[in-house]
Amino acid sequence: MQTTEELNELVSKLKFQDGELLLIDKPFDWTSFDVVKLIRVNLKSCLKLKCKVGHAGTLDPRATGLLMVATGRKTKQIETFQGLDKGYKGTLKLGATTPCYDAEMEEDATFPTEHITEEMLYAQTDKFIGSIHQTVPIYSAVKIDGKKSYKLARAGQEVRAKSRTININRFKIEKIEMPFVHFRVDCSKGTYIRSLAHDFGKSLQSGAYLTALQRTNIGPYHLDEAWELDPFIKAIRLLKK
Repeated sequence: MQTTEELNELVSKLKFQDGELLLIDKPFDWTSFDVVKLIRVNLKSCLKLKCKVGHAGTLDPRATGLLMVATGRKTKQIETFQGLDKGYKGTLKLGATTPCYDAEMEEDATFPTEHITEEMLYAQTDKFIGSIHQTVPIYSAVKIDGKKSYKLARAGQEVRAKSRTININRFKIEKIEMPFVHFRVDCSKGTYIRSLAHDFGKSLQSGAYLTALQRTNIGPYHLDEAWELDPFIKAIRLLKK
């Protein structure tokens, strides 16, 4: 773990306009765009820099963990970074569902769980390994006719869920504390872990939704290499011109 002094020194050496790849630990309840905007605003107000800033892969607001932020010329490589496989650890709750497939909304239905054994849980994970068909949550940033799906859904409009083919390299249960199941997933670009939790519940003749999620890696880039957002921003402000 870096000390404040070490972080400040590292940030002072960054060449934001030439292009930097920043690994940020996204806080809970922040959108990925919130993080990008905060960095962009502070580069402009503190360092008088007007450079592009973008992220390489959205994390839901309720998810935490690794967010890759590119600045300057590095933004040209964002598409390459977006294509990398991702790693996550998370928790799902069995026996209920929500409209958004995670805990942002109240439960809308409950299901029996008495029939679910540990053996069933472990056996069902194998069925999700490989290339699978996945339905995108209607409460997502996927665009439909130029408008974000979640905005249409929140406005009460009927939204036809899109589907896509994704790849799951690993789906491993790490701990069972009924009705909660803790797991790890390695997957391809475009995978919705919320949808995986929802579909996993259905496969058990029950229901499930995501209660916690953390992105642990993007390709070879790992969360333990990331900076916490608040100390990083404070380090930029210390460089104020």
